[in-house]
Amino acid sequence: MDNVIFSFLGTTLDAGFSAQRWSRWRPTIALCQQEDMLVHRLVLFHIGAHDALLRLITADIKRISPETVVEPVLLRMRDPWDFVEVYSALHDFARRYQFNTEQNNYLVHITTGTHVAQICLFLLTETRYFPAKLLQTSPPRNPQRDDSSAFAIVDLDLSQYNQLASRFEAEREEDLSFLKFGIATQNAAFNATIAEIEQVALRSSSPILLTGPTGTGKSFLARRIYELKRAKHQLQGDFIDVNCATLRGEGAMSALFGHTKGAFTGALQARAGYLKAAENGLLFLDEIGELGLDEQAMLLKAIEEKRFFPMGSDKEISSQFQLIAGTHRDLSQDVRDGRFREDLFARINTWLYTLPGLKDRREDIEPNLEFELERIAGQLGKKVRFNSDAKKIYLDYAMAGSTQWAGNFRDLSGSLLRMATLADSGRIDQPLVQAEVQRLSLRNQGSEQSALATQSTLSHPDWIALQTQIDPFDRVQLAYVIQICQQSASLSDAGRSLFEHSRKDKKTPNDADRLRKYLSKFDLSFSQVQGW
Repeated sequence: MDNVIFSFLGTTLDAGFSAQRWSRWRPTIALCQQEDMLVHRLVLFHIGAHDALLRLITADIKRISPETVVEPVLLRMRDPWDFVEVYSALHDFARRYQFNTEQNNYLVHITTGTHVAQICLFLLTETRYFPAKLLQTSPPRNPQRDDSSAFAIVDLDLSQYNQLASRFEAEREEDLSFLKFGIATQNAAFNATIAEIEQVALRSSSPILLTGPTGTGKSFLARRIYELKRAKHQLQGDFIDVNCATLRGEGAMSALFGHTKGAFTGALQARAGYLKAAENGLLFLDEIGELGLDEQAMLLKAIEEKRFFPMGSDKEISSQFQLIAGTHRDLSQDVRDGRFREDLFARINTWLYTLPGLKDRREDIEPNLEFELERIAGQLGKKVRFNSDAKKIYLDYAMAGSTQWAGNFRDLSGSLLRMATLADSGRIDQPLVQAEVQRLSLRNQGSEQSALATQSTLSHPDWIALQTQIDPFDRVQLAYVIQICQQSASLSDAGRSLFEHSRKDKKTPNDADRLRKYLSKFDLSFSQVQGW
């Protein structure tokens, strides 16, 4: 394959017209003096102000390397130190040039030219506009001994460097773990979502829209994205967290966009507003679907132009911020119903991610337990752990298909907080778990009637007499069984509800018989407890 080199004419290092020039190191000439590399074609960039030097260099190369074809390329630019001008000229050249990677080996020489030119060549090679490797030349170590000048070739394809590739992969895994708070989540769909969010967060400043039921962690994830971008020096400002459901009427405009003194009754002082507070940072607008249409229109302008009018002002102000929006609503339906602006939805919908509810991520409940307990330890000032048997009972209930978790991770956190608060000696034991399971079951039933029925059971004379004769653990478990019996139409129905998980392992489950035997341990019957 022929070696084709792209290089700038060195107006300083290559200069020299006297015979003494041959005793000096001239990078462009040195390129063609390498014993281990024949230059078949040298594409020599210049700006036209050094025509005499260009002709001399071309003649000297023909003298020392007749096989080398020099192709001068005039780049029309006024200032070789202007980054935009130099990059644009080189970019235009690279897009026009007919590369043939099957026949030619391309190298980009970054020793000559201004520092700006060298940077531009590096960037265009790194992004593969020049499908080439970098070439760096240096003077001989001992010119007095006629040592040849040195050259080094650098391949910017990082996939060729296993050590670097491994390092970057490890760094990305750290970023993914950071976004997930270090929780070893197991849900494949959720992990795939977080993996793409990590890429988007570090590569784009476009708005991100997080959807999903209440309590799925949209606010937590938005803050984590901000912290990741700030750690990578992509943001310098603050994280501004706004719940749009709390903004109403005139106060919404003022809160978001600020106001001048006297803009409305009660505006005794000027206010910057949330958008200005988020300058150079990240603005998280949770429940964005609750904003009014007027606020939506102003927000659209602020997102697109980064400029807006505070209330009462005829002077625009600017704020560079990144937006993450959150909602539990179906905004596409709200657009059809006229409740949400179609143009704003299109603008914030560039990157749309739906966070699944806890019922769709049941395999992630167990890895979240330790994380939540660590967080709760900070609130309570004490470490709390599950006893192994109690943990199994709790997980069996938490991961069961009938457990709804309407508030998602917010409900899970609240459940753990209750048990941790009541845990003696920092241990969550079986009685605590049984009581919490009963409490959660009542909530899952979703009716006050269930709670009233339970209160009636707990005050029944037969129950009061019985609970003084049994262990606390049996007391909690039996109270829950009685509650299910009272809510079921038959013994079999109650058995199916109570043995939902374990019955799957039996070839011929007899739920009614199992429940009947359990009640008989306490000298009770199904019809008896239904009458309490």
